[in-house]
Amino acid sequence: MYTEALESPLIIEGQLQANGKILAEISENLIRINPYSLVSIARGSSDHAAQYMNFLASIKLGKLSTSLSMSALTLYKANLNVSQSVGIAISQSGQSPDVVQPIIYIRDQKSLSIALVNDTQSPLANAAEFVLPLLAHKETAVAATKSFIASLSASASLVANWSRDQILINAIKFLPEDLKQAQALDWTKAIPILKDAKRIMVVGRGTGLSLALEASLKFKETCNIQAEAFSAAEIKHGPQALIEPGYPVLIFATRGPALNSLLELAADLRTRGAKVILAAPSSVKEKDIEIQNAHAEELDVITAIQSFYLMVEELSRARGLNPDQPRHLKKVTL
Repeated sequence: MYTEALESPLIIEGQLQANGKILAEISENLIRINPYSLVSIARGSSDHAAQYMNFLASIKLGKLSTSLSMSALTLYKANLNVSQSVGIAISQSGQSPDVVQPIIYIRDQKSLSIALVNDTQSPLANAAEFVLPLLAHKETAVAATKSFIASLSASASLVANWSRDQILINAIKFLPEDLKQAQALDWTKAIPILKDAKRIMVVGRGTGLSLALEASLKFKETCNIQAEAFSAAEIKHGPQALIEPGYPVLIFATRGPALNSLLELAADLRTRGAKVILAAPSSVKEKDIEIQNAHAEELDVITAIQSFYLMVEELSRARGLNPDQPRHLKKVTL
């Protein structure tokens, strides 16, 4: 896991070099068709990347974006109207029938179908009309790292090119260097706080919610911590009833319109006795650990998860576990 996480800058550099032509082709088709909505299809870490893609599409393109409840098709055989939608699946292996079958359905309905997939010879790649390769190479660790970062990068590139957002397109070019700087940041301050934790609340908002979801999954997979992810906007609607003295809360306060609300939440939860670990940009004095600023604030999610992966791998070992052998799990889920 640790070795693969460190490969991310090189992976993204290769992805950016290789995918220009296919990105242009896909974007031209999306602009020509101008679908009313975007439907994402994914499971696990890939679904967290899809949440990020959906949010970007909403704010950059004004598209109604949703994550497909795949059982509606695979189990309940619903007759879904996707005539004005584009279906975008994200997967590392491209093997899961839950992901493949909806793409087949969408393509059969004559709607545009796109696969962001690492295995370009997989059933998912064969099912989709267009394939945007993740190019993360072979990923052996059960806990995804570089493939998730590659999914975020590909998602950002797709939305940036579709929306013709030249500022974001240019910022993505700097991601490999931004990721290297994120790897150099020291997040070990979180380890003593979490070494004996049995539960944790992980918080983000906006693009950062996908970050909280992914971090929560990794706490479960590698550290056996009962982790729950929430949007900062939801904490006061019930979850804060869980807070008691010493309760650990990891808050990802990424730049953008949500930053101030996240900082206010951190201050409030501290007054309630929570052991808050605030991950924030260098400009935030109250931060406990630093999020590396990318060249566009929409990309800070990618640098933040890079730093987190290295920390959580070390935390797993500090808890006496092997992050490369999580119990009950395997790499490809069918």
